[in-house]
Amino acid sequence: MAQRQPGGEAVEQIRDGLAAARAAGSRFHEPIIFGLLAEALGLAGEVEKGLEVIAEALLAAKNSGARGNDAELHRLRGNLLGRLPSPDRTEMEASCRLALAVAREQGTRGFELRAAVSLARLLCAQGRRNEARDLLAPVYDCFTQGFDAPDLEGAKTLLAGLG
Repeated sequence: MAQRQPGGEAVEQIRDGLAAARAAGSRFHEPIIFGLLAEALGLAGEVEKGLEVIAEALLAAKNSGARGNDAELHRLRGNLLGRLPSPDRTEMEASCRLALAVAREQGTRGFELRAAVSLARLLCAQGRRNEARDLLAPVYDCFTQGFDAPDLEGAKTLLAGLG
């Protein structure tokens, strides 16, 4: 919903879901719900609030031990940083590299691909096309199925553009 119609409605629905989960005593999934909320806030133009939510998500993950989404949270942070009026490319790159390292450490191939795509796009925007291709190609090549999935299609398109 947030991607199709950026705005407050998606943000409010995610907040309502988070409140309902908390009321039911469920906090284990908070980090990823916070990630969805941060992404929705960014799409709604509330980038700084999205970054605050990412910080809260990472803290919730640390406190609960639910670290399985840390790579995605760091990737989202890097992407949100890029939407600031004056983005810090060094900090963006550090977040994406941390996302990639965490995904590799945890063996989460999907999050590794997403982090590699985000980092490759950033490198490409900085004129570092060869580095972007060398980073993304081996991650993409690890996949043997699911090539119609949006993340893999996006990676393939990006790689084709990198030559």
